[in-house]
Amino acid sequence: MSRPDRGTRAMHQALPPALRDAVDDFAEHLSRVRNRSAHTVRAYVTDLVSLLDHAVRMGCVDLAELDLSVLRSWLARQRTTGAARTSLARRAASARAFSAWAHRSGLLPADVGAALASPRAHRELPSVLRADQAAALVEAPSRQAPPTNPARTDPTLTNQAGADAEPTDTAAGPASGGAEAAEAVPLRDRVLLELLYATGVRVSEACGLDVGDVDHGRRVIRVFGKGGRERSVPYGVPAQRTLDDWLRRGRPAMVGARSGDALLLGARGGRLNPTTARQIVGAYAEAAGLPRTSPHDLRHSAATHLLEGGADLRAVQELLGHSSLASTQIYTHVSVERLRAAYRQAHPRA
Repeated sequence: MSRPDRGTRAMHQALPPALRDAVDDFAEHLSRVRNRSAHTVRAYVTDLVSLLDHAVRMGCVDLAELDLSVLRSWLARQRTTGAARTSLARRAASARAFSAWAHRSGLLPADVGAALASPRAHRELPSVLRADQAAALVEAPSRQAPPTNPARTDPTLTNQAGADAEPTDTAAGPASGGAEAAEAVPLRDRVLLELLYATGVRVSEACGLDVGDVDHGRRVIRVFGKGGRERSVPYGVPAQRTLDDWLRRGRPAMVGARSGDALLLGARGGRLNPTTARQIVGAYAEAAGLPRTSPHDLRHSAATHLLEGGADLRAVQELLGHSSLASTQIYTHVSVERLRAAYRQAHPRA
């Protein structure tokens, strides 16, 4: 089973053996058959353990006793404890996915979750930087001095990595070490920011890049997205310059025994992990006086700026790796809202 939090682990251990085994088998199915990410598996497992814990409290000691009334009661309880509509929608989806799998596996006599309705999640427009703000953020590592406390932007510089650090991020220090590695950190930060904005890739995809995934001649990177789907994403000349600089001067100073082929490295020489990357983006945004910004905000910004510049919606869908065009269409609404805001601000009869 994927590593859930302590509360979920305790509830999981308290379940009857048959229910506990069902959780583990479902997690294995999601990971190996459906090829879901570790993060997705953790989310499903957390929801499922909560559901089965509720079922046991209602007197269900056998999985075959799980019915629609239990599922509805569980969602109702979530709502009374203040769960947001988006959370309820996700938990209902988890329950339906488990019910369908359990029925196919012969653990449930019927797919009881098929009739489970969930509230329609209110979809908020994503946070988007202006083009000048995105440029200021991307160029921040070159303009501002490294933070006085480097651990703030790179926890791998501390003696003990955080709980979310990848094992490779706590490996033996860089081969060159010392001042050279410290000087390489801003180069790493610049290439991280450039790639996130230039390509619109997810932070996990950026951190998963290997040196061999970069095609310098065609200026594209090979990305493995959700479900292991591979796509090629182009990048521009500024990103090419920062990549060349990083590979020539930065990465050799940070490389260590556990670096492998990883393109982006943590301060201890292992592959840069997404948690650290999020902290890097947030710290530079704060130092540059920008709104609170995450790597996903840079992804949103890249997509919105592409559409505003006249890019085709399906081309943006392909670039972002969305399986459905509906996921990409939200950026058209963002562009319309920005147009409306500009109209209200500038037109004398707005």
